[in-house]
Amino acid sequence: MSCEVVCAVRYPFFSHTECDHFPCHEGVDPDRFNCLFCYCPLYVLGPECGGRFTYTEKGVKNCTGCSIPHDGDAGTLLVKARFGEIAAIAGIGDEALADGDDVQ
Repeated sequence: MSCEVVCAVRYPFFSHTECDHFPCHEGVDPDRFNCLFCYCPLYVLGPECGGRFTYTEKGVKNCTGCSIPHDGDAGTLLVKARFGEIAAIAGIGDEALADGDDVQ
């Protein structure tokens, strides 16, 4: 079974169409717009996040030009692939991840 089929079942997404900001990013089909990552977990990776972003004059990362985490299952797959990096920044050790401990 392909990852696309498995991921659609295991990693569902939702669209909060009643949100005042929906859609908050351009370029994603509203039927595929994923609001699961309203606050992107990749933000913590700074310039290495892989998304399209700019910095404001005050040095704040502006992700409004990035739609990666909002395009269907792409965001879930990307966060899953980069979870080790995010966990390391959060101070979650490799032992906990390797042991399958519940990381919340």
